[in-house]
Amino acid sequence: MAQAANADTPTGPFYVDAEAAEAFGRRLLVAHDLPKEDAAIVARCLVKADLRGVDTHGLQTLPHYLERVRRGLINPRPSLKVERVTPMVGALDGENAFGFVVATKGMAEAIEMAREFGVGIVSARRSTHFGAACNYALQAMDAGFIGIVFTNASRAMPPWGGREGLLGTSPIAVAAPAGHETPFDLDMSPAVAARGKIRRAARRGQPIPLGYALDAKGRQTTDPNAALDGGTVQPIGGPKGSALAMLMDVMGGVISGAAFAGDVRNHFEDYDAPQNVGHFIMAMRPDLFVSRDEYMKRMDTLVKRVHLNPTAEGFDEVIMPGERERRLEAQHRRTGVPFHAKEVAALQDAAAKAGLPPLPVSKAPLN
Repeated sequence: MAQAANADTPTGPFYVDAEAAEAFGRRLLVAHDLPKEDAAIVARCLVKADLRGVDTHGLQTLPHYLERVRRGLINPRPSLKVERVTPMVGALDGENAFGFVVATKGMAEAIEMAREFGVGIVSARRSTHFGAACNYALQAMDAGFIGIVFTNASRAMPPWGGREGLLGTSPIAVAAPAGHETPFDLDMSPAVAARGKIRRAARRGQPIPLGYALDAKGRQTTDPNAALDGGTVQPIGGPKGSALAMLMDVMGGVISGAAFAGDVRNHFEDYDAPQNVGHFIMAMRPDLFVSRDEYMKRMDTLVKRVHLNPTAEGFDEVIMPGERERRLEAQHRRTGVPFHAKEVAALQDAAAKAGLPPLPVSKAPLN
């Protein structure tokens, strides 16, 4: 039976029902002056990341967001309005609101433009960290559109050949519906590993694999604290990952009017000013060039051929981008979302400070 975890217990993992996790998040956010609708968006996005196995962007990060609200660095009650630049392009001043709310609003507007014109694009500025980028690409896909989402982020990675952090671990998310087969569902960073994985390793006292990061002197390290203390993460594919990170800065920061070129503030470390993150959000009808039925058939053909590709040594199947995450979501909806003891402790502490009930947890999978 679910119960409140002792914040001092060293064991784990603990399992939390997804709906209970969302309700817990909503209560905490409303207690910090968010409107109920916006609190629901943020909590849903955080728990969605946990369900998909992206726990570096999940509910355990909520205390960091709440601290930024308390310090006046995240605006809990923005008045967001997309200003149309052309009939199919809009600009959104995020007013330093939760990035989850800004991006959800931006994608909703992009979808409405795409319904009428085939394509809708929203560029957002003065936003904040928006968690897992997949949330907004999937928002478009669930409405029957192809969703494309770019964002920039705080400095964490050097340009290829450098050793000082300048570029962000800025994610790219694209989701495209299919007919009867698995849809295309990509959410990736141009870095070998997101800094959230390194912070998680530091929090849990675990090493990181070689290749994740350099220390402050530009040397490979397995020590997450050395990576976080003046170190940098590494790009995927060398110069290719570096170039993708620059592209995210162009599309997220340069064109939007947001911060760029290393000027985005660090969500976890900089508490002297708002972040000024920039996003690029696009929705597109999948039937612009062929009929919808033809599009669905063609996507299904692609997916079938991917799945039927002969496996290489060491593999027992070939899967689509996002397929692993979909399987994890189905599993976690049955068993509950797993949390480390220290993550549960931080969440229970946040609830206690707000005078709210604790997060109900179980020491065993729910099913």
